[in-house]
Amino acid sequence: MRVLQKPSFLKAYKRLYANQKEDLDEAIKAIMKNPDIGQIKSGDLSGIHVYKFKMNKLLTLLAYTYEDQTITLTLLALGTHENFYRDLKRYPK
Repeated sequence: MRVLQKPSFLKAYKRLYANQKEDLDEAIKAIMKNPDIGQIKSGDLSGIHVYKFKMNKLLTLLAYTYEDQTITLTLLALGTHENFYRDLKRYPK
């Protein structure tokens, strides 16, 4: 499986501490095992999945897309619930 990272995800990833990166890596592995694990969004965010997980006891959201034909997982954004969906709508598709 090919995993791509968009600039907004990389920006958030670089700010994380080592123990937070471990929690995130576990979440990405869970998504790679089962790409349908995240909740599918509709409307403006159609085609985007959001996976919720705990990172240092804090609920964190990870937005991604998955293309079955090319077996590609694209990580779009990472953050807490506050303004997450608003910022995700602004992200170019």
